[in-house]
Amino acid sequence: MDVTLLTWAVVIGLITALIVVDLLTVSRKPHDVMFKEAAIWSIFYIGVAIAFGVWVWQSAGSQFGTEYFAAYLVEKSLSVDNLFVFIIILAQFKVPSIFHQRVLMFGVILALVLRAIFIAVGAAALAAFSFTFVIFGAILIWTGVGLFKHWDEDPSPEDNALVRIIRKRIAMIDEYDGSKIFTRINGKRIATPMLLVMIAIASTDLLFALDSIPATFGVTQEPFLVFAANAFALLGLRALYFLLKGLLDKLVYLSLGLSVILMFIGVKLILTYLHETWTEIPKIPTVGSLAVIGLILFVSTVASFVKVRKDPAAHAHAGRMTSGKHPEESH
Repeated sequence: MDVTLLTWAVVIGLITALIVVDLLTVSRKPHDVMFKEAAIWSIFYIGVAIAFGVWVWQSAGSQFGTEYFAAYLVEKSLSVDNLFVFIIILAQFKVPSIFHQRVLMFGVILALVLRAIFIAVGAAALAAFSFTFVIFGAILIWTGVGLFKHWDEDPSPEDNALVRIIRKRIAMIDEYDGSKIFTRINGKRIATPMLLVMIAIASTDLLFALDSIPATFGVTQEPFLVFAANAFALLGLRALYFLLKGLLDKLVYLSLGLSVILMFIGVKLILTYLHETWTEIPKIPTVGSLAVIGLILFVSTVASFVKVRKDPAAHAHAGRMTSGKHPEESH
């Protein structure tokens, strides 16, 4: 795909402008985001993502258009699992609801920066060493297997080594001071719990970037499409949080479905490498990947609602990579 510097500049400028508008309007004053506001912004960001995909389809062809939509679907589905973890962090640190949007905006901006770095590194690695496909594939399969084993568990902020270290070494009060990370008491600078929240959000962004970038490269090797799919999926993440906050708890089998998607894309990446060496080994086409991913998401969603209807007490979990106690069990 031939992408000019001007095209890159226009797309990055558009993404930056959307963030600035958000910061100057929606996120300017802390407030509880209602369903209507979240729905409007969600529709807007999904519309922008679809419009971009239509432009890619018309200007670069159906192959790249299909790759973009497949990458966007992967990122959007993974971002929902990201929301599970954000909800857990905000709840366990007892962040006041009016500050949720600011914390999430910080998470989105940081995620964009981290993923842009990983995309640049990943694209360079793939261009220099085709074996990178196998490495990325192995990462996704390992992650998928771990999530498959522990899909019905929740991570805990106490699992985060940085959170534990900072909690021990930095003087901290138990109360929030607005959205401030540090405050002053008797002239002494002391951290607020918001510092731990930001660290937990940042490390979560880092972990999800390590999974999502290889997953996106699994459906398209075009850095431009990988970046755009990640950016447009992330921009709508905050609005999606407030829109689905009540619904997320009903998606009982979503983490299980995502674990299968990660393993599927991991296998696809390894087959892509093997196909370059032995052409007789089949390569999974992008249209086929899009169909499989869509089917897995559909089945896991329908199965979740069936489960909740039969067992109203059932609720969803974010899943974790390794075994551990449930947050309830740590009390």
